[in-house]
Amino acid sequence: MSQEGIDRLLVEHIRSVSVFPYEKIIPPTVLNAPDLSLRDTEIILPLTMLPGGTQQVVADMAEVADGTEAQTSTSHRSTMPDDDFNWQITLARKVVAITGANRGIGLGIAEVCLANSASMVYSLDLMQPGEEFASLQKKYPNLQFIQTDVTSEESVENAVDEVVKSTGRIDGLVANAGMTKHQPALDFERPDLEKLFNLNVFGAYFCAQSAARKFIELGIKGSIVMTSSMTSYRPNRAAPSAPYGATKAAVRNMCHTLAMEWSEHGIRVNSISPGFVRTAMTYYVEKAADWDLKMQYYGGMPRLADPRELGGAYVYLLSDASSYTTGIDIPIAGIVGAW
Repeated sequence: MSQEGIDRLLVEHIRSVSVFPYEKIIPPTVLNAPDLSLRDTEIILPLTMLPGGTQQVVADMAEVADGTEAQTSTSHRSTMPDDDFNWQITLARKVVAITGANRGIGLGIAEVCLANSASMVYSLDLMQPGEEFASLQKKYPNLQFIQTDVTSEESVENAVDEVVKSTGRIDGLVANAGMTKHQPALDFERPDLEKLFNLNVFGAYFCAQSAARKFIELGIKGSIVMTSSMTSYRPNRAAPSAPYGATKAAVRNMCHTLAMEWSEHGIRVNSISPGFVRTAMTYYVEKAADWDLKMQYYGGMPRLADPRELGGAYVYLLSDASSYTTGIDIPIAGIVGAW
């Protein structure tokens, strides 16, 4: 069958399955583009899917046909990079808030953000900071703590307001605070489930919502990064926990919809799924009697990650360099077969 015949069949198929009104548009041949297989073939497009309507599309096509670059529709300027975007992967001039950053993964993220020139990093945590935090704060005085209960909408809003009051802005928020509990699924009771979901899911949502509202209020194209888990994809063989995995799957899925809804404001929402990381929550993993045997079976890196090894991915997603990256999850799991 000729290419023209294939095109006609495609058009008829679109007509048969779509409920949108259609209008004929004949795209012009693009000049000086030998690598593009564009033809003067009639194409049927739904009017409701054309930004700016048919006239705008035809005008854009005319510019392309004249060999000039079509201009981005002004209705999308709010999502475009600012003129002073820094295309290096750096957090220079950025103010970042990280929940649960007094220790563990959160503190590791904070350290890497600071090492990449973040202007200010705030730990939003419930408990008072310990020695690890104090030690890092001596190296980076621009690391600060705001006591925050992420399961409370009011507490989260107050914390975000305090960040903005102190610095005049907020550019990124990492919803990292979380907890786990490992035991057989038959032994979980409702209070256990409520604790996990209140902190891991509701807490992440409250933080993202509060940050997004502030971004919109200040006209900032902010970035939100949530900490999910490899257990959001499949069970943790070493220490299964069905409810914990469910909370992290909820977090990862939530990011997709928030990214879609808030993209019109230039706000990006992504997640990161760590595997085994050496923290107070995972002390037991390497102490298992069959740890060495498991490493031979799993393959990959025969160790747990240092929390700082996750930081680079967070820095990328918080930086201007990822201005067109939203709605994705980045798995970081050196122990390949464990998942």
